[in-house]
Amino acid sequence: MRIRIVGAGAMGRGIAQWAASAGHTVELCDVRTEAVTAAVDFVRSMLERAVDKGRMSAGDCAAALERLVPLDDPWAQGPDVDLVIEAVREDLDTKAEVFGKLERALPGSAVFATNTSSLSVTRIAASLKDPTRLAGLHFFNPVPLMKIVEIVPGAATRPEIPPALTELVESCGHRAVTVADTPGFLVNHAGRGLVTEALALLEESVSDPAGIDRIARDVLGLRMGPFELMDLTGLDVTAAVIDSIWQGFRYEDRLRPSYLTPNRVAAGLHGRKTGQGWFAYGSEAPAPASEAPVTGDAGRPVFVVDTGTGTTSGADALRAALTAAGATVESGSAPSADAVVLVPVWGTTVASAVASLGLPAGRTFGVDPLPAAGRRRVLAVTPAAGPDAARDARAVLARAADGEEPYAVSVVRDTAGSVAQRLLASVVSVAASIAERSLATPADIDLAVTAGLGYPVGPLAWGDRIGAVRMLELQRALHATTGDPRHRPTRWLTERAQLGLPLTNPGTSPAACTTG
Repeated sequence: MRIRIVGAGAMGRGIAQWAASAGHTVELCDVRTEAVTAAVDFVRSMLERAVDKGRMSAGDCAAALERLVPLDDPWAQGPDVDLVIEAVREDLDTKAEVFGKLERALPGSAVFATNTSSLSVTRIAASLKDPTRLAGLHFFNPVPLMKIVEIVPGAATRPEIPPALTELVESCGHRAVTVADTPGFLVNHAGRGLVTEALALLEESVSDPAGIDRIARDVLGLRMGPFELMDLTGLDVTAAVIDSIWQGFRYEDRLRPSYLTPNRVAAGLHGRKTGQGWFAYGSEAPAPASEAPVTGDAGRPVFVVDTGTGTTSGADALRAALTAAGATVESGSAPSADAVVLVPVWGTTVASAVASLGLPAGRTFGVDPLPAAGRRRVLAVTPAAGPDAARDARAVLARAADGEEPYAVSVVRDTAGSVAQRLLASVVSVAASIAERSLATPADIDLAVTAGLGYPVGPLAWGDRIGAVRMLELQRALHATTGDPRHRPTRWLTERAQLGLPLTNPGTSPAACTTG
């Protein structure tokens, strides 16, 4: 296949390296000839590095470079061009102008693809005389390493084009997912669940950015916490994506932005690229603050409350774990006068348990029963908590069985569901809303999120690990406790919990019941 790539910036040169390495002839062009020269030099250096590391043979490197053809004129006639991939700046008018010129220069058989990450594919195609020839082909940076590509048919795209692009992408070693032409496509849309909920937790002073990131990494198993991720991406970029997706979905509560970001963006607190974001960077930046040491009395007796709500409260598992660690775990129907009281919360608050069960407010604390990926537990404190009792509760939770590493214990403000539950509920909820709208299949949602965002498991499969019924209990409790419509359970989750189906099950469509 002969592919013309228009735009020799970071994305264009990455796509060129990917396609040429896979055996395709690549015409690389840009309105700036110096950009093409720099891009070819960059691709050469990347391929030579691959040879040095034993990932590519010298012969394959030479052949790939031979297939990389620099063009001086992006609008040159190209009777043999099969596919054009546009990778110019994110501006609708600019992209429309590029495709208009290409339409005049290339044969009608050439398929057009835009690498847009945020613009409507349908609107770009509408500028063409033949809008049926164009689709979205959204790569991620760096292209050779990010092995996922979103294929986005526009409203008028010919039906044979998306399968052909899928075949091309997968024959070149990447995975392809097909997604509707909607704001954020798939990966950027699904990624809003984590960052918007993290910002909401920060708004409520549940914890600070470092504390939320620790829980995201050690409890949920994410490689990076949401605030680290925003600093890496750039808060200016993240905030713009959040706003555009929220506006594009007509102000859907589940995607609601935070009031915290505009002033930080205006102040230039964009993250790594400006030296200061949620955290400080650079040679003179102070070292990150370490967690406070555990100083309480780990021998203080503890009473674990079984709230008796939901499919499982987590009380039995917590009692067993603390007993195995040598803690003094009280039995009976009520705590002694000296015991600290631990309440496993699931979508509710410690304060509500204190009020409904008549528990001692000064020494009652919440514990997140969500199974942790690492050695971390989370202790929730109310405004009425006694500091000494809180330190003792933290020390008890830090205990581990003989031969095991002690637990780190995060201390957070009491909130509905605690930090990890809210982050997970939001991630699953946004993914379920994508599936519910048929913007992508459940399999493609999970594939795109694991490959594009690096989550340990796809969001729908993650929900299935917890169980659809228990996830529904969590989201209903969050919704009832907060009154915030962002926590309203999706129809996708509700139906599957009621029917005993996994969240990854696409279900039976009406069309399947009328044909056959």
